[in-house]
Amino acid sequence: MSSMKKLNLNLFSLLIIFFLSFINLANSEERFINFSKMLVIVTDGDTIKYGNEKIRLFGIDAPEMKQICKDKNNDPYACGHSSKAYLKDLINHPGYGDQIYCYYSERDRYKRIIGECFLGAHAESKKNINYLMVLKGQAVAYIRYSEKYLDAQNQAKKDKVGIWAGTFDLPEEWRKKNK
Repeated sequence: MSSMKKLNLNLFSLLIIFFLSFINLANSEERFINFSKMLVIVTDGDTIKYGNEKIRLFGIDAPEMKQICKDKNNDPYACGHSSKAYLKDLINHPGYGDQIYCYYSERDRYKRIIGECFLGAHAESKKNINYLMVLKGQAVAYIRYSEKYLDAQNQAKKDKVGIWAGTFDLPEEWRKKNK
């Protein structure tokens, strides 16, 4: 192969790599969606629905709706339902404004937005829903995808709140056992 053909092939390869990188950057751009919390449907402890959009809370994993945990007295309870109820109460808290803001850059294989969501009257609200769900022991840090909420989880464990007050299977492990 002539040196000119090699050079053209190398330049073409670099151009393709640059173009694909540019497409990935464009597709991974952070976006946000905001809406009235009055229009939200809580489907479980880590997923909300707004209109036709499902939003999976980034970096957390809540107990499944059919999952049973044990409380501090070793009594069974429906921890998935408790987590869902807590998320619903958190969203409906009157002191946290009337808007939800979710920042995201991707969707999962089910086409759900993977978002970090905040409550408040403006986009800079400090009421991070994802963080509070983990801090209050209603979800775990989903460290397979992010360690962002690991400190909140460690605090929940230390305080023995929510699921950390008793015993439970990690939601991911529970799903594997109960397929």
